[in-house]
Amino acid sequence: MSTSAANSAIVRPGSVLADVLPASTAARARLRDVALVVGGAALTGVAAQLAVPVPGSPVPVTGQTFAALLVGAGLGARRALASLGLYAAAGAAGMPWFAEGASGAGVPTFGYILGMLLAAVAVGALARRGGDRGALRTAGTMAVGTAIIYAVGVPYLALTTGMSIGQAVAAGLVPFLVGDALKAALAMGALPTAWKLIGRNA
Repeated sequence: MSTSAANSAIVRPGSVLADVLPASTAARARLRDVALVVGGAALTGVAAQLAVPVPGSPVPVTGQTFAALLVGAGLGARRALASLGLYAAAGAAGMPWFAEGASGAGVPTFGYILGMLLAAVAVGALARRGGDRGALRTAGTMAVGTAIIYAVGVPYLALTTGMSIGQAVAAGLVPFLVGDALKAALAMGALPTAWKLIGRNA
């Protein structure tokens, strides 16, 4: 592939950041995708260990949700589905890389993990439509992903703990809103900046 062809592939509409990584053959592209899928799962697992307990809540503050949304935006829907699916399946099978070293589908926070999987797919689909290439668009994309996580995680929390929905919202959503706003702000800076740097190098 020539340099000009590679650069046009980098900036073409419908690309996500992972598409920038070179792969000169189909075999290398598959190896690249496998590495990205495994790396995204590992990143989410490591970020989950950056946990701060929240008094009165079984849900800690972690870097996990931010990592999952970045995986979605960076890898695109298909690879993000495989990556977060690997993360969820391995954790459910006993690998201790959920928040605070937990594992298993019975933990109260497993609903958030399922929500992260769906959110990563949605964010990846939006990123392919340019949802990560400007600050306001990135904010909207992150808001959609965050809403999906809570839409699955909060009812699952209520179901597994016996809380009412109101109690689950108070314990599993409200304490995290400020942190989610900060994470969105980080994404608003990081993702569009990455695209600008790519554009300058193209």
